[in-house]
Amino acid sequence: MPEAPTSVRRPPAPNPAERAKTIATRNGPATIMPTVERAGCDVERVTPVLHHVHHSGSVTILLPDEHPMVQASRQAQRGELAVMVELADHAPVPLREPIRGLLWITGWLRPLTAVSARARAIAIAAERPDYRLLDVGHGVTLLRLTPASLVLADAEGTHSLRPHMFSAAPPDPFHNYEAEWLRHLESDHPDVVGQLARHLPPELHGGRIRPLGLDRFGLRLRVESATGDHDVRLAFSRTVEGPPQLAAELRRLLGCPFLHHQHSSG
Repeated sequence: MPEAPTSVRRPPAPNPAERAKTIATRNGPATIMPTVERAGCDVERVTPVLHHVHHSGSVTILLPDEHPMVQASRQAQRGELAVMVELADHAPVPLREPIRGLLWITGWLRPLTAVSARARAIAIAAERPDYRLLDVGHGVTLLRLTPASLVLADAEGTHSLRPHMFSAAPPDPFHNYEAEWLRHLESDHPDVVGQLARHLPPELHGGRIRPLGLDRFGLRLRVESATGDHDVRLAFSRTVEGPPQLAAELRRLLGCPFLHHQHSSG
């Protein structure tokens, strides 16, 4: 996750809470880890059967009934186990460093009653259908993580967030559109990527140019070179909310983009 030098003026970008909400909404890979070691609870990273981050920042987690973390949560004081959920934001195109950002949600994990678990599974299925929700109560336990704090780390920096900040933030309007659009840009319009690459700083010429990200404030490119990975933000002249405005801004960028160079030491 390349970071920008502090001396470089940053162009507009979504605020940290918006970026965190966007990562959560994309529902990328998740792992869980207890924040403190407990007897009978494996401290290694755990991959849940299924996870879902709610608008409030609470997280629904499905684990096998016999999993040590389920047993530990049942035995924990007040029935709550302190854990951290890590969500990874993967780039839509294959990159040698594919993770664009990480969101850590720390809080208290507890199993729900059978009635509450079924109600929550139905609510999730209405928003994001998944056959694994049918296993709740049949070999799989549904647990809820109540958030205490969140930390976001991405190319824009590292930020601590309170749950109310996360809850109030909307996801970026392109969160469902971004992956398909970037893959289409790379596979079907390499000429466009090539034209955008002409505006890169001289020290980045010769690297492999890849579409990295899209949000309402701009387009990001990843330059993979022998000296490491470098991210460049091409800022839009105004915030965009839909495909027609995006097309207009892309045409403008092909003429005279405003650049922000983010350098990686890796």
